[in-house]
Amino acid sequence: MDSTLPDRIAFLGGYLPRLCGIATFTHDLCEAVAEAAPVSHCYAGAVNDRIEDYDYPPRVRFELDEKDLDSYRRAADFLNFDNADVLCVQHEFGIYGGPAGSHLLALLKEVRMPVVTTLHTVLREPNPEQRKVMEELLRRSDRLVVMARKGAEILRDTYGVPDSRVDIIPHGIPDMPLLDSSFYKAQFGVEGRKVLLTFGLLGPGKGIEYAIEALPEIVKRHPNVVYLVLGATHPHLVAREGESYRLGLERLAEDRGVKDHVIFYNRFVSLDDLKEFIGASDIYLTPYLNEAQITSGTLAYVFGAGKAVVSTPYWHAQELLADGRGILVPFRDPRAIAEGVCAYLDDPVLLQGTREEAHRLGRGMIWPAVAQRFLESFQRARSERRVAPRAAFAGWTLASRPYDLPPLRLDHVLRMSDGTGILQHATFTVPNFHEGYCTDDNARAFILCNLLDELGGRPPSESLDRLATSYLAFLAAALNQGTGRFRNFMSYGRQWLEDSGSEDSHARALWAAGSGASRSRNEGHRKLAALLFERGLPMTESFSSPRAWAFTLLGIHEYLRRFPGQVLAETLRERLTAQLVRLWEDCATEHWPWFEPIATYDNARLSQALLVSGQVMPHPRALEIGLKSLGWLASVQKTQAGHFRPIGSDGFYERDGGHAYFDQQPVEAQAMVSACLEAFRATRDPAWSREAKRAFEWFLGRNDLGLPLYDSSTGGCGDGLHHDRVNENQGTESTLAFHLSLAEMSFAEHPIAAQASKDP
Repeated sequence: MDSTLPDRIAFLGGYLPRLCGIATFTHDLCEAVAEAAPVSHCYAGAVNDRIEDYDYPPRVRFELDEKDLDSYRRAADFLNFDNADVLCVQHEFGIYGGPAGSHLLALLKEVRMPVVTTLHTVLREPNPEQRKVMEELLRRSDRLVVMARKGAEILRDTYGVPDSRVDIIPHGIPDMPLLDSSFYKAQFGVEGRKVLLTFGLLGPGKGIEYAIEALPEIVKRHPNVVYLVLGATHPHLVAREGESYRLGLERLAEDRGVKDHVIFYNRFVSLDDLKEFIGASDIYLTPYLNEAQITSGTLAYVFGAGKAVVSTPYWHAQELLADGRGILVPFRDPRAIAEGVCAYLDDPVLLQGTREEAHRLGRGMIWPAVAQRFLESFQRARSERRVAPRAAFAGWTLASRPYDLPPLRLDHVLRMSDGTGILQHATFTVPNFHEGYCTDDNARAFILCNLLDELGGRPPSESLDRLATSYLAFLAAALNQGTGRFRNFMSYGRQWLEDSGSEDSHARALWAAGSGASRSRNEGHRKLAALLFERGLPMTESFSSPRAWAFTLLGIHEYLRRFPGQVLAETLRERLTAQLVRLWEDCATEHWPWFEPIATYDNARLSQALLVSGQVMPHPRALEIGLKSLGWLASVQKTQAGHFRPIGSDGFYERDGGHAYFDQQPVEAQAMVSACLEAFRATRDPAWSREAKRAFEWFLGRNDLGLPLYDSSTGGCGDGLHHDRVNENQGTESTLAFHLSLAEMSFAEHPIAAQASKDP
C-alpha cells in the first residue's frame, strides 16, 4: 500500500451548522483528519436541505442543493478541476435528493478521483429503489467504510461485496475522561439524583415513550431518579407535524405521574455542552424501535465516555454492548427497560465495572484514532485506483454526458394560479380572467406538482404542497356528486358552466386523481385523490372516446401502483385495453397503422396507454400495438431535416387525405415525450430516448421556424406554432405541457427515477 498521504482530501455530506447527525459526523471527521494529516489540505462540500444558506465555516469550499440534480454535476466538476486526490462521501439515503437519494449518483458518475464511501445505513432488506441506488453506489465507490461488523456482513451477504473492499472503522467520539457523574451534576441542579439520559434529534423512532412508560416502576424503587431527554425535535418532523411528538411525550409523563422525574431540554447543544450533559448522567437509554440501525452516534459517544447503557437490540447496540458491556432489552418493553435500569442502580459495583470497561474500549474510538484509520482507507483507495484508473477528461463528450435540460422556472404557473385553481388562458403573459378555469388544466397542474415533489426540485415542497392543494380542491369541487361526472368549465366568479364536462376532461381528472393517490407525500392529498378516483371511475364504463379510454388507463395505472388488486380498476383496465386493441385492429392497415381514420390531438396518449397496460398486465399484443403505432406516429411527425413536427390542429391528418402542418400544439410534443419515454422503459432501445429528446427540443426551437416556444424569462410557453410565428399568448395548457415534459425528461435522465416511475 502507498504510504504517502493524499494532498487534497474532500469530504461530502451535511455540515455544521446544519442540525443533523450526518452534518455533525462530517464536520468532526473532516477536522480530525485535518489534524491527523497536517500536510494534507482537507475541505468539505455541504449538502443543503433548504433554500436559505447556512453560515458555513471556511472549511466548506462548495455547496450543493439536495434536490437540484444539476448542482451534483457542478460539484463533480469542481472536485475534478480542483484535483482532489480522494473524495470521502457520507451516505445516508435521506440526505440526498431523488428516489432513495439517487441524485448522488450523478456526482459519482463524473468524479475522477478515488471515492471512499462511509455507509451510515446498510439495509438488509432494501426496497427496489434503495437496492438500485445502493448497487450503483457500491459500484462507483473504491472503498467502503462501515462502523460495525454487521455492516460488512450485510454488504457481503446481500450485495455480494467482498470483505477486501470494506474497512470497519468505529464511529468517532470526543476524548472524555472517566469522571464520577457527581462532578457535573451540580451545574444542572440534579446533585444527589440518579440521571438517566437520552439525547439526539427527537422523532417517533427513538422510542422515548417506552422509557417514560418504564419510569413509574423505576421511580418506585429509586425515587431520586430523573430522566433527561436532551435534543431538539428533528427539523423535518417539525416542518411536517410541529411539536406534536414532544407534546405527546410530555402528556404521557403527566398521565403516568412522573412529570417531576422527566426533564425535556429542547435544544441542539454544542459539543462542549454535550460533554457536560453526558458527564452528569449515570445510565444512558436508547429505546430505539428499528432493529436495522447499523450506526448510532449517540450510542458511540456515551459508551466511549464510560457510561452504562440500557438499550434495545438494534444492530449497533447488539455489537457494541455484547458480552456484558451493557444491558440489552426487547423492543417496546417498558418492564424490561425498568428491570435493566434497576439492575445497574441496585448494584453500584456492576455499574462502575461496566463504566470502566466501556471507557477502556472507547479509547480506540476517539477521533484521532478514527482519523488515522480513515487515512489508511484513503491510501488503499488511491493505491487500488492506480491499478484501474478512471476515464480521463477527454472522454466527456456530448454523447457520454447527460443531456442538459433548462432549469425549472415556475413563475408563470404561479402567475396563472390563485386560491381557486389555475386559470385557463393568458393574453400574452397576463392571466385572462374572462375565460375562467377548467378541470383539464387543474388536472395537469396537479399531476405536475406530484411529479416535481417526487423528483425533488424547485419550488420547495411546501410551495408545491400549497399549489397542489388548490388544484386538488378544484378537482374535488368539479366532481358533481349528483351525476358522478366531473364538470370542466368554471367562470372567474366560481360558477360552474355545465353539469358534466366532456369524457376526455373526466378521464383526465381521473388520471390526476390516480397520480395523487399514488405519488403524493401529503397524506390528506392521497386520501382525497383516491376517493375522487374511486367515485369517478365507474362512469368511464360507458365512455366512447378513445382518448378518454387512454387517460383513464393512465390514471388506473397510477392508482394501482398504490392500491394493487382493486377489483373495479383491474377489471376496467382489462376492458379498456381490449377496446383500444380492437379499435386498432379494426382500423389499422399496413400503410395506416393507427386507431382511427384520422389522427387528431393528444395522439401519442393512445399508444402510451397500451404501452403502460401491456407491460404491467401483461398483455403482449397491447404492447406490440403500442410500439408499432408510436413508431408510425414518430415517422409522420419527423421532417427531412430531422426535427419534430407535430400534426397540426388546422385540419389534423386524415387517412387518404391531407396532413396539416400547422397550427402545432404543445400538448402534442408533450404526449410524444411521455409515450417515447415509456417505450424506452419497455424496450431499453435508445432510439426511443432520442425520439423523446427530439420532441422536447421542439419547445426550445428545433422546429419548422427555428423559434423557441418556451420563454425562459417568464417560465411560460407559447400557445402554438403557426406557419409564420409563435403564438405569444402563454396559456396554461401550453405552459403545463412544457413543464410536464421537462419533469419527465428529468426523471428519464436518472435511471433509478425512471425505473421508479414504472415499477408498481
